[in-house]
Amino acid sequence: MGGILSHPHSFNHLNMYKNNWVFIGLLFSMTSLFAQTTRQEIWDNPEKSAGVYYAYPEGDIVAQTPAPKGYEPFYISHFGRHGSRYLINDSEYKWILDLLEDAGKNCALTPLGTDVLGRLREVWKEVEWHGGDLSPFGVRQHRDIAERMYKSYPQVFTNNVEIEARSTTVVRCVLSMDAFCERLKELNPELKITRESSLKYQRYLNHHTEEAVAFRSAPDTWREEYRKFEEKHIKPGRLMAGLFSDQTYVLKKVNPNALMLGLFTVAGGMQNIDTKQTFYDIFQKEELFDLWQLKNYRLYVNDANYALNGGLMFENSKPVLRNILENAGKVIQAGAKGATLRFAHDGNIIPLALLLHLENTYNSVSEPVDFYKAWSDFKVAPMAGNIQMVFFRKPGSDDILVKFLLHEKEVKVPTIKSNVLPYYHWKDVEAYYNGLLNEKK
Repeated sequence: MGGILSHPHSFNHLNMYKNNWVFIGLLFSMTSLFAQTTRQEIWDNPEKSAGVYYAYPEGDIVAQTPAPKGYEPFYISHFGRHGSRYLINDSEYKWILDLLEDAGKNCALTPLGTDVLGRLREVWKEVEWHGGDLSPFGVRQHRDIAERMYKSYPQVFTNNVEIEARSTTVVRCVLSMDAFCERLKELNPELKITRESSLKYQRYLNHHTEEAVAFRSAPDTWREEYRKFEEKHIKPGRLMAGLFSDQTYVLKKVNPNALMLGLFTVAGGMQNIDTKQTFYDIFQKEELFDLWQLKNYRLYVNDANYALNGGLMFENSKPVLRNILENAGKVIQAGAKGATLRFAHDGNIIPLALLLHLENTYNSVSEPVDFYKAWSDFKVAPMAGNIQMVFFRKPGSDDILVKFLLHEKEVKVPTIKSNVLPYYHWKDVEAYYNGLLNEKK
């Protein structure tokens, strides 16, 4: 991610409004608190334990509800995360490979350890020099999303329609935008698409307030409780015994917790690259669930509606929500049609879903044992995850309808009333979001 502020800030102001946000979050979340992840869900599909490394859930897409009679789509407002990528840095693979290579030279590996080393050698051939890069799979994801959008709403993508595409300055986002737009142009070469990546757009696509950054980085806001939670949920003894035949070697040269977490990260990343290698077989089901909870914990506290962060993360997406409302207003007022496409990161789509109040994205709890029941990272921000707002109008009527899609599936906004679900009257949506934008902390 880019454009993140990193200087210290006082937290005294948090207490002034923390209790209100805790109450509101709890009130909104009570009806859906237990609609989130279970152990069985992770056990049934271990790849979900990768969290934000979970590859785009294309297989979950279902048929959508037809629009009310007479209404046709004319505008799409889109916010997408970049597609599948390699691990953020080559070192995430290399330090484990180097450690196992050394253990092998010292005759300290079991047959399983030797096998894992062989798999890592094969993976390294694919991933070296690709840290943080969009993978070929990530390119295909965005091409496929664009094609489904085009075929689902052909009325939007007629000749000479103007489409605006913007991305953060991070290359994987730029290439995701390019893949998406290129597919649209292949489907209709007459589309007029402008593509830009600039700090000008980064200011709202990847916005983080000083207060949010300070909360994340401070030593006394969440880290100590997390450290204790991590201690309870990392149990590396069984895995170390399975990989290493010489426990003296482990004692002198291996950090068991770090190695277990590192291998877990590598395992999650395999689904995002073109490889047949897998590492999930070296973990037990309960270990996968526990390790996933650790990553889910950090994201929930730092980007979502953790009850004790005082509603800070809502503020991170206010600039992009303003952009969404302004662009939609311009198209509606002009009687035009088209699309606005935005490409950013997991740390941006998470607070946007939160601020939009998409169902099951803003639940608020304070106890770490409840985090996985209230919120799941892979359900909000998988690779290539996206939020789409599709606008509909009817000839002779000034009533604009809009529906929300999360990863191309219809999703409700429980805080907005509607008599045409899963569609909403734009005047109600616009008024509600303007109210949120004008809310002062």
